[in-house]
Amino acid sequence: MKRRTPTTVDDEDSRLFRDAIGEVRRLDSVAPPPAMPKPEPRAHMFEADEAAVPGELLEMAFDPALMEVGEELSYLRDGYPPKLLRQLKRGQYSVQDDIDLHQMNAAAAQATIAAFLAEASERGLHCVRIVHGKGLRSKAAGPVLKTLTDRLLRRRDDVIAFASARPMQGGTGAVVVLLKG
Repeated sequence: MKRRTPTTVDDEDSRLFRDAIGEVRRLDSVAPPPAMPKPEPRAHMFEADEAAVPGELLEMAFDPALMEVGEELSYLRDGYPPKLLRQLKRGQYSVQDDIDLHQMNAAAAQATIAAFLAEASERGLHCVRIVHGKGLRSKAAGPVLKTLTDRLLRRRDDVIAFASARPMQGGTGAVVVLLKG
């Protein structure tokens, strides 16, 4: 589309415009309304902490804050380019299906993961997500389902790579798995 150069407004155009509009009445300027007072800050998390069971936060045998940093899962099968794992970590693969292992014991989770991955391969899916949780209630032994998921995925021949999910997909509480096609 070709751009038009703006035309200049001459005196004749201005006169025609004023004739078409007619007489104009100027408005008096009005001061803006006073600003509303800002609300007092309210500590939402303080209320939640106070409502928690007394001593609940102190009973944990490990620091949950440490779980998020440095606890990322990551694996790439030998013979595949490192670029593949970087792309997976950056979320450049679209998750086609997912499963949630919360509330399962280790035996149920192991069977569920095997069945889920077998079904995903049958359906021709290439990228799936397994939500295993962060294991914050797993006592001092650490996250049971997370460790189990890591161990199982490393042993499977149909798994090319896996990495902890992006924060909006579950972070270190989920793993995104790339399957052979």
